[in-house]
Amino acid sequence: MNTVLIYSGGLDSTCLLYQLRAEGHAVTALGVDYGQRHRRELDSARDICEAVGVPIRIADASSLRPLLAGSALTDDIAVPRGHYTAESMKQTIVPNRNMILLALAIGWAVSLKYDAVAYAAHAGDHTIYPDCRPAFVDAMREAAALCDWHRVEIMTPFLGKTKADIVRLGAALGVPFAKTWSCYNGEAVHCGSCGTCTERREAFALAGVADPTEYADAG
Repeated sequence: MNTVLIYSGGLDSTCLLYQLRAEGHAVTALGVDYGQRHRRELDSARDICEAVGVPIRIADASSLRPLLAGSALTDDIAVPRGHYTAESMKQTIVPNRNMILLALAIGWAVSLKYDAVAYAAHAGDHTIYPDCRPAFVDAMREAAALCDWHRVEIMTPFLGKTKADIVRLGAALGVPFAKTWSCYNGEAVHCGSCGTCTERREAFALAGVADPTEYADAG
C-alpha cells in the first residue's frame, strides 16, 4: 500500500514509520512547518528519513502561524512544565492542527494516487486533543472518502494504544529513539521538564525500556 505519513520526527510518528515499513507499505513522509516553536523536530524527521531511505517533503505553511493563535506552540506563551493537567495541556493545542495537516496529506495522496494517509494519534491524546479522538478520526475518514473521486483511507493504528505501548512497539522494531524529538521548547536538547518531555520519560519508564534521550534537566 502506498501511504503518506504525517511525520514530525517525534517518538509516536517515528514508531508508526517503522511499523508501516515493517508491514510492507511504500511510505512517503510529510512534515509541516506551521510556525511551531519546536521546528527542531523537522531536523529529526529529515535525518531519520534519510537514514532509512524514506522520501520526505517539508511543507512550508509557516505563514499560517498568525491564524493559529493562542497556543504555547505558536505564540509567546510559556510551555507548561511537569505533569500535564487538562488545563495546562490545553495551552499546547494548536487550533484545528490535525485537520489542517490531514487536509494537506490527503490532497498530496490524491495527487500521487496513493492509497492511504497515516497519522499517529494515540489513546493518551483523546481526553485533551479534540483532533485525536476516535469521533474526529471517523469524521475525517468520511471526508477523505468524499473529497475526491480518488478515495484515500485514513490509518490510525495507534488510536487504542498508550504511549508506553508505542514505546514497547518501537523497541521491538528497532526505532532509534535517541534521534526522535518530543520537546516543545525546541532547544538543542530536550528540556526534560515540559509536559511532553515528562510524558516521554514516563512512557519509557512504564514500558520498561531504557530511555536514551539527552535531557537538560536530568531529573
